[in-house]
Amino acid sequence: RRVWMCFDGAGLAEIERRLGEVGGRVKGAVEIVDVEMRRSRVNDLENEASAEGFWEDSVTARKLMMELDRHRAEIRRAKEWESAVSDVSSALELVKELGDGVDSEEQSEILQEAEDHLSSLSKSLNDFELQSTLSGEYDAHGATVTIQAGAGGTDAQDWAEILVRMITRFAERRGFSARLVDFSPGEECGYKSAVIEVRGEFAYGLLSAEKGTHRLVRISPFNAQGKRQTSFAGIEIMPILPDDDLNVVEILDKDLEISTMRAGGKGGQNVNKVETAVRVVHIPSGISIRCAEERSQLLNKEKAIARLKSKLVVIAQEQRVEEINEIRGDGVEAAWGNQILNYVFHPYKMVKDVRTGYETADVQAVIDGEIDEFINAFLRSRAAASIEQ
Repeated sequence: RRVWMCFDGAGLAEIERRLGEVGGRVKGAVEIVDVEMRRSRVNDLENEASAEGFWEDSVTARKLMMELDRHRAEIRRAKEWESAVSDVSSALELVKELGDGVDSEEQSEILQEAEDHLSSLSKSLNDFELQSTLSGEYDAHGATVTIQAGAGGTDAQDWAEILVRMITRFAERRGFSARLVDFSPGEECGYKSAVIEVRGEFAYGLLSAEKGTHRLVRISPFNAQGKRQTSFAGIEIMPILPDDDLNVVEILDKDLEISTMRAGGKGGQNVNKVETAVRVVHIPSGISIRCAEERSQLLNKEKAIARLKSKLVVIAQEQRVEEINEIRGDGVEAAWGNQILNYVFHPYKMVKDVRTGYETADVQAVIDGEIDEFINAFLRSRAAASIEQ
C-alpha cells in the first residue's frame, strides 16, 4: 500500500533542495566517469574486437571484452543519472505550472514519483561512490572467506558459526551467491573453521573490511553459572582469481608439502572412508590451505593450490615483495588485543569498529548481516588515509 506525499509548498521546496544536492553529486560523478574518454576507449576496443584473428589469443580477447563491457556499463549508468535528474526537474516544473488549478492529490502523486526517483538515484550514487574506493587490483573479484575459531573454547566455535551466518546473510542481501564449501565442526557446536565462497561483483573489495579478529562479549549459553564470556574468531579474505591470473604464479614443487586426510561431514560413500581431503603447505612461508569440498583427492588438491596462489598473490602485495618465496607467513592470533571489531551483548549492547570508531547498538541487525555501514566507514577511512599518504 502506498502512502502519498501531501502537496504543499514546503514539500515542493524540500524536493527542490534534494534535487539540487543530488544534481551536484551527479555532476561530480559524471566527471569522474569521464564519458567522453570511455566512448573513445569503447570505439578503440570495438575496432580491435572486429579485427581478423582477434580470438586467436583467447585470454587477451576475453580481457578486452570484459573491459569493453565495463566501459559500456559506466557510460549507461552516467546517462541514467543525468536522465533521472532531468525527469525530476521536469516533474517539479509541471507541479509549478499546474499551480492551484488541479487536484492536490494529482500533484502529490507527481511529487511522490519525484521523491522515489531521487531516492533511487541517491542509492545508485552511494554505490558508485563506495565502488570508487575499491580500486585495488582484485577488488572486483569474488572472495573466499575463511573463519577460524580463536580463544574461548566452545563459545569461540559457536561465535565462528554466528560469523558464518553473518557473512552469508550480508552476501545474500547484496545479491551475491554464498556457499559453505568446507568446515571443521566444533566439539560441541559451531565450527573450528569454515570456508565460504562468495561470488559477486566487488565481493572481495567489500569483504576485505572484515579481515581480522572479531571479539564477542556475552553471557555464555554454555556456562552453568551464567557468567560473562569473551571469545574470539578470525576472518581471512582471499580473492577468487581467474585461471589466467593464477597461471602467472609459479610455485616450485619442492616448496610444497602436500598431505591427505579423511574429510568430515556428509558427502557420499568416499567421505570418512577414503582420504579425499588435502592440505597444502607453502614451506617458505608456512602458509597452509585445506580443501575437502570435492569427492576427488585430485580436485581438492587443485582447488587447494589455487587458493594458496590467491593468498600468496594478496600477501605479496601487502608485504610489497617481488618473489613468492620472500613472503612471511605472519598470522594474527584471534585473541585479546588483536580485535578489529567488538560485539558486546552484555552488560550493554554495542558493536564497535576500533579502526574507524563507527558503532551501533543494534547488535542483532549486525549479526543478521547488516554490516554495510561498517564496511562503508572502513573503506572511506582507508581511502582518506591513502590520500593523506
